[in-house]
Amino acid sequence: MKSENSNSILTIHNLSIGYLKKKSTIEIANNIDLSISKGKFVALLGKNGIGKSTLLRSIAKVQPLLSGEIILKEKPLNNYSQKELATVLSLVLTERLPVSQLTVFELVALGRQPYTNWVDTLSEIDIEKINQAIEQTEISHIINKRFYELSDGQLQRVLIARALAQDTELTILDEPTAHLDMHHTYKIFQLLQKLVVTTQKTIIISTHQINLALEIVDELIIMDGKNVKHDSTKNCIESNLLDSLFPKEILHFNKTLRQFTISKKD
Repeated sequence: MKSENSNSILTIHNLSIGYLKKKSTIEIANNIDLSISKGKFVALLGKNGIGKSTLLRSIAKVQPLLSGEIILKEKPLNNYSQKELATVLSLVLTERLPVSQLTVFELVALGRQPYTNWVDTLSEIDIEKINQAIEQTEISHIINKRFYELSDGQLQRVLIARALAQDTELTILDEPTAHLDMHHTYKIFQLLQKLVVTTQKTIIISTHQINLALEIVDELIIMDGKNVKHDSTKNCIESNLLDSLFPKEILHFNKTLRQFTISKKD
């Protein structure tokens, strides 16, 4: 596990995550300890149902913690109001948005809500941040399109632009390429990598595109059902941490190729 440092934007201590079901508590993962520095591109890996979305929702204060502590920018997460948190952390979920008549520009502009006044009037700074996000995500050619006219790939870029317009130091994306083909998946990963480099913001994504993530991201958070491990991509590979992701009789991690391959049967 990576140790905590003064450059950390997110620190987690002895965290247990899960949810309440009727009168019982369902724990998904516990004893989570990690520290993520500013300006890192981090991928959260694990099988379906392992708790990736629960962890991200817990970090984003969408879901209550069972126990433990999350520190965001040296301040406990529970001490943030929702409005204050929205100026530090932005969240892009996999849920489909309700159909609306909003244009792309208007959808991106929603990212400025934490900063606008009670009548939601956009200031010059708001307009500047919106236009900057549109430029960074290369969607200026579709800003007048309606929400329902967008392809899945275009919509993902728009949602990322909205998060950028929110101008937070940490952005969390839950399966941002879930509905995309290989070409658009690669383009989204490239875009996120570029944004980390050019803005020095921190981006955390959950993804099943493991082979692609290994080529692009700086660090990995690995959930295997028993432990949650966090380290640089290089160290995770060299320390064989990826071996715990899948049954070895089905998938094998090839260090030379830096990717998972189908295990050969005897």
